[in-house]
Amino acid sequence: MVRIKHRYLLVNILYPDAKHSQLAPAKKSGDNVPYTVQFRRPSPDQMNGGLLMRLIRDGVVELFGDHGSGKIAGSLQVKYFSSATSTAIIRVSREHYRLVWSALTFTTRLPRPVDQPCVIQVVRVSGTIRKAEEEAIRRARLSIRRAEAAAKSASVSIAGTASTTPTAVAAGEDDFDMINGIEDPDEPGDMDDDDDG
Repeated sequence: MVRIKHRYLLVNILYPDAKHSQLAPAKKSGDNVPYTVQFRRPSPDQMNGGLLMRLIRDGVVELFGDHGSGKIAGSLQVKYFSSATSTAIIRVSREHYRLVWSALTFTTRLPRPVDQPCVIQVVRVSGTIRKAEEEAIRRARLSIRRAEAAAKSASVSIAGTASTTPTAVAAGEDDFDMINGIEDPDEPGDMDDDDDG
């Protein structure tokens, strides 16, 4: 029996704000949202896994036609979607994950009923869902630390005292090295985590 290998794409949906095309750190006392959080907003309530599937299928059809749609049809599945963090884990066959990746990269607007401009960022491609989940948790913790550091430095600069040293996060002490890049190659002991049996 031949085992079908899959890839798991960890995806972030970013929502750029049209009125703030140039992002800058918060400077006014009333503007307490750090620039690290300005893009990472929760998704609207109408956004769910089914809508994300439709977005991917439409994008693949637009870029690669019926041939591309047929290639991904059997293996495409949204394993996890959180509207609170705008994060998703998408499963697709190993041979065709780049079709899905390119369709997500070319997406500039969510479909109706959301109909909102967005940028979809593929953060990691891994061979097991466990690695994708671990990366999602690590990145969520990192973004919380960055937001706290930005808010802390903004409150210090508003108070009139300038910060002389960069925060630990900005200095690179945040354990954010991408040794393998985005794609995670198969290792000899890796097994696909599949719900299908």
